[in-house]
Amino acid sequence: MQSEGCFTGFLDMNASAALSHGEPGNTADQDCALSYQSLDWLCTLIAVLDSQGVVRFVNAALENALGQSRRTMEATEFATCFSEPALLDKALSGARSNDFAALRFEAALLRLGQDLLPVHVTVSLVEQQGHVMVEMWPLEQQARQDREERIREQAEANKELIRNLAHEIKNPLGGIRGAAQLLQMDLATPELREYTTVIVHEADRLQVLVDRLLAPHRHPHDVGDVNIHEVCERVRSLVLIEYPQGLKITRDYDISIPEFRGDGVQLIQALLNIVQNAAQALSLRIAQGDAEIILRTRVARQVTLGRQRYRLALELHVIDNGSGVPDAIKERIFYPLVSGRDGGSGLGLTLAQTFVQRHHGLIECDSQPGRTDFRILIPLP
Repeated sequence: MQSEGCFTGFLDMNASAALSHGEPGNTADQDCALSYQSLDWLCTLIAVLDSQGVVRFVNAALENALGQSRRTMEATEFATCFSEPALLDKALSGARSNDFAALRFEAALLRLGQDLLPVHVTVSLVEQQGHVMVEMWPLEQQARQDREERIREQAEANKELIRNLAHEIKNPLGGIRGAAQLLQMDLATPELREYTTVIVHEADRLQVLVDRLLAPHRHPHDVGDVNIHEVCERVRSLVLIEYPQGLKITRDYDISIPEFRGDGVQLIQALLNIVQNAAQALSLRIAQGDAEIILRTRVARQVTLGRQRYRLALELHVIDNGSGVPDAIKERIFYPLVSGRDGGSGLGLTLAQTFVQRHHGLIECDSQPGRTDFRILIPLP
């Protein structure tokens, strides 16, 4: 909330700029839209209303949040976007009578096909044009950004810990294995040799585990043009070969998504790990024949990743109808060696997150019984 004053001042400057455009009348709305276009760069949800509460302009962040286009919302009463329209009506009445400079309250926005969006609202009057500025901050937005930052910091800490731990284990492990082999050569009793054989086998198993822990950091980053739908189709075909019966993988693509620069091999591996993880969690439904995974691609606008704002981002969803991620590990599923499945290595999702973060992106997970959604966000040019 620390930026409210800054945003309001920014809005006032844009409103002042609107006065330099054209004549009142039919061109006024066009000039209004042009003067406020710079607000599309803000992550704050902003609506510009006339004194009667009719929409004159909404920025891209608000379009994205409500799932409605600017053209659809213009010339409509903005109060209808709230679960309690009376809250905004009361604020507009106060603005018209100059009862306050800025009014703040909490409300909930209606979204098409989604849950209500709780927001903190600031209503202020722009005196130069008689417009009313409605600024809204999703209450979960700050919490989400803090969570993303924690994920990134934890990933970096895990990376350093794993690298150091793996090297500390690897060196003495070779010595233990070599000593066990030498001891095995000097032992005449077969029963005693069984013990050294166990030592050698376990040392080999730990060596494989250490190599897998170090694998993400050894993988080269080979950048080229990537078509995300080619990545999805490759993963889809691989998983359907592994699960030919009982599993349906549904495509829901936005074919307008452009190519971007990235490592196609790493992205295939990241997506494959997530889809295979979903398929393994669907084992009971696969046996019943009603398992489904949805691959959905969309373009997200005005996305913040790693405290950096991007105009466009790829939004790739992997949605399954399984039992969901256990509550005990929901906050730790991207940590190394954390698995919700017996016999799982706990490295698949860690590797996926590492590869996506190399593309300045992030993987999020929203899980409940009957629906688990892994959401991959990667900036687009």
